[in-house]
Amino acid sequence: MNDNVTIYHNPRCSKSRQALEYLRERDIEPEVIRYLEDTPDVEKLRELVDAAGITVHDAIRTREAEYRELGLSPDTPEDALLAAMAAHPRLIERPFVVTSKGTRIARPTEAIDEIL
Repeated sequence: MNDNVTIYHNPRCSKSRQALEYLRERDIEPEVIRYLEDTPDVEKLRELVDAAGITVHDAIRTREAEYRELGLSPDTPEDALLAAMAAHPRLIERPFVVTSKGTRIARPTEAIDEIL
């Protein structure tokens, strides 16, 4: 299976590197989107979150400094969280992996198996 697999990747993140390696070990060469450089807009982020079947807050990195600095919390409206993620892509949980069978955040890496 090598058709239309995409990973939203941060090469500095060990989990993201593990997910990319996991795909390649299965002879899958995904489209790699370095989301810190090619940041998805609010609409694309909403699409990824909805496709993964998670909440927006589940897709945000709560331990990043920006999370605290922006005063974000589980009570922050989803639209505001999405806007913060688009403006500060380090807040995007990683890595999102997208296939024709679905979307997952590869945490743990084996979660990818659900969509391969």
